Amino acid sequence: MLAPKDRIFTNLSGEGDVSLASARARGDWQTAAGVVTKESAWLIDTVKESGLRGRGGAGFPTGIKWSFMPKTRGARPHYLVVNADEGEPGTCKDRDILRYEPHKLLEGCVIAAHALLAEVVYIYIRGEFAEEARLLEEAIAQCQQADVLCGVAIHVHRGAGAYICGEETALLESLEGRKGMPRLKPPFPAAVGLYGCPTTINNVETIAVLPAIMARGAKWFAGLGRKNNEGTKIFCLSGHVNKPCNVEEEMGIPMRELIDKHGGGVCGGWDNLLAVIPGGSSVPLLPASLCADVCMDFDALREQGSGLGTGALIVMDKRTDIVAAIAQLSAFYKRESCGQCTPCREGSGWIMRTMQRLVRGDAALADLDLLESVAHQVEGHTICAFGEAAAWPIQGLLRHFRSDIEERLRQAHRHQKTAEVQDNDAYSN
Repeated sequence: MLAPKDRIFTNLSGEGDVSLASARARGDWQTAAGVVTKESAWLIDTVKESGLRGRGGAGFPTGIKWSFMPKTRGARPHYLVVNADEGEPGTCKDRDILRYEPHKLLEGCVIAAHALLAEVVYIYIRGEFAEEARLLEEAIAQCQQADVLCGVAIHVHRGAGAYICGEETALLESLEGRKGMPRLKPPFPAAVGLYGCPTTINNVETIAVLPAIMARGAKWFAGLGRKNNEGTKIFCLSGHVNKPCNVEEEMGIPMRELIDKHGGGVCGGWDNLLAVIPGGSSVPLLPASLCADVCMDFDALREQGSGLGTGALIVMDKRTDIVAAIAQLSAFYKRESCGQCTPCREGSGWIMRTMQRLVRGDAALADLDLLESVAHQVEGHTICAFGEAAAWPIQGLLRHFRSDIEERLRQAHRHQKTAEVQDNDAYSN
């Protein structure tokens, strides 16, 4: 469990004021001015040493991602783009950072911009986050007045609320004024990004932890969590827990400890647990039998056939109709597909319609094999990772609850036959 002295986000619950003065009293803006005197290479090496991995879902090492940028300034400017388009169902960590810890994000932007040799930062924020965008713009104005941005220009850009714009190249397309659709890669954004210039895109939480890493040292951050899963993480607890919340904890905390200590436990007790989606809706669920001992980090969850994703736990107790729950997610992914890739455009619609038939009980047992086949055909055959997001919830459901679904269909078929016999008897009489 994370010690209070190691906590980075000290106002995550919103108990304190979000003004610049209050943020400074909590320790913000004590680092940037000194850090920007360091060489870019030193900053990148420090982030590599810390072990920080992207907190937006993919978990790619941040320092390595930064190292892809050109090492010197050329004719083309460098850009940093912060991905605040938080649309993953079950995930609301970045929103609370924007609400209650905006100055940690802004100080992190200054540090990252200096490391990337960028003079301009765009924060692409989800259109529905109107209040958060207003608070962020107020915080930027306060920083400009106090002259703490060290020459970095930071702009807030409001998106239109499309899930696909959480994918970094679709975000860039939207930022440039076009429809948000993923780009074919390569070239990668570090070479040809925003306006054709070198660009790095990082998640809000990834950027917001940078001041703490620079102030306390890379070894301190790397000393938290497990190897290759270093640092702290904001976890979102929702669903059938007694106290839904966002909480910062050490990477690798056992799932049960996280739920019991911070979420107040599963509604009705741990024995009432059915399943948990551990990393936002796009990762495969885990049944209760795997949840007691699994650790909340990239490697441990991957070993169990799921993923850390955004760190958003959706807890489902035994009241849950698990088929209906996953069907709801399949409808979400069908609606949010940009339609560019045929496997995703056609596959997500087919998956949604099949899941709806499973909910109604009018699917055939053979449809389960076909559903699994289509999910695997969508996975890995699209330009971006949206195909995996649409396919993995289905794969997790079939992996762990197939026998329950088969019994559900058998019962539905028996009831249907009984109803037909009763109708025939009534007609005969």
